[in-house]
Amino acid sequence: MDWGFIFERTMSAMIGPEAMVFALAAIGLNVHFGYAGLLNFGQVGFLAAGAYGLGMTVYWLDLNFWLGIPFGILYALVLALILGIPTLRLRADYLAIVTIAASESIRLFVRWRGNSDITGASQGINEFARPFYDLNPFVNGQFYSLGPFKYLGRDVWVLMVGWTIVMLSLLVVWQIMRSPWGRALRAIREDEDAARALGKNAYVYKVQALMIGGVIGALAGMLQVIQKSSVQPDTFNPVITFTIWAILILGGPGRVWSPVVGSMIYWSLIVFIENVLRGLPSGARDTLENTVRLSDINISQLRFMLVGLGLLLLARFRPQGIFGSREEMALDDR
Repeated sequence: MDWGFIFERTMSAMIGPEAMVFALAAIGLNVHFGYAGLLNFGQVGFLAAGAYGLGMTVYWLDLNFWLGIPFGILYALVLALILGIPTLRLRADYLAIVTIAASESIRLFVRWRGNSDITGASQGINEFARPFYDLNPFVNGQFYSLGPFKYLGRDVWVLMVGWTIVMLSLLVVWQIMRSPWGRALRAIREDEDAARALGKNAYVYKVQALMIGGVIGALAGMLQVIQKSSVQPDTFNPVITFTIWAILILGGPGRVWSPVVGSMIYWSLIVFIENVLRGLPSGARDTLENTVRLSDINISQLRFMLVGLGLLLLARFRPQGIFGSREEMALDDR
């Protein structure tokens, strides 16, 4: 077994595009759940709003790529208002139901054949990110070394821009959560009735938190489709939301840096387990073959099962996550 290759691939995944996109999406979810106590089970809907806001600006409206970024942010803000205004006066579980239904409705709507001229339907939207790569200072087909890792120039450019946005998002969240607005939001999460008694409009604070986290999620969606140069509807399925939740809970909600650490750990484990299974020596592989047939499809599924088992053990022995506290995970009063 080539452990050097395995660890190289694992460390590359730790700072790779998937870790970057999911870290940013989890930062937005952390604003919703970790700081505001909102059960958003449709974060992927905000990713889709950002992605299609960008893609449709170029594909349907035939406008400049750079105008697509504010359009994507605008769509996320509108989606947050549509979801939040009728539900945030109600119990938390209503928001959970509405958000998961809305995210799937968005996916089915953009996938509908009747929208092929607008959203590309099931074929998606392609060839829209050229202006972004025109600014690439690296040669697209050439490999560049980042420490022990090698990436194509195209990927280096995406990673540089993406991780910069992740760091700026962390800084913004850190600043606003240290402000009076952030302290009021956390007070509402802990005891909404007490915050109301002190004159805080809990409803308005929750709507604002939903909008902020939604915009960060939209930026994650834009980065994802820019990296792939393609907007495909089935990319935004409900499984993505629960992967983001797993990452947030792994790191620990209510901590500024925990979504990033959670994403890096999660994707490192996924890649590490996959490469270990593929590189098993013949004896161990034959033994395991008697129980599990190690085809490419089964290895892909088995890696998620093993990581899921680890998350179950984490939920049993440390439900607050690696860096979180039990208070951040207390749902009874929400």
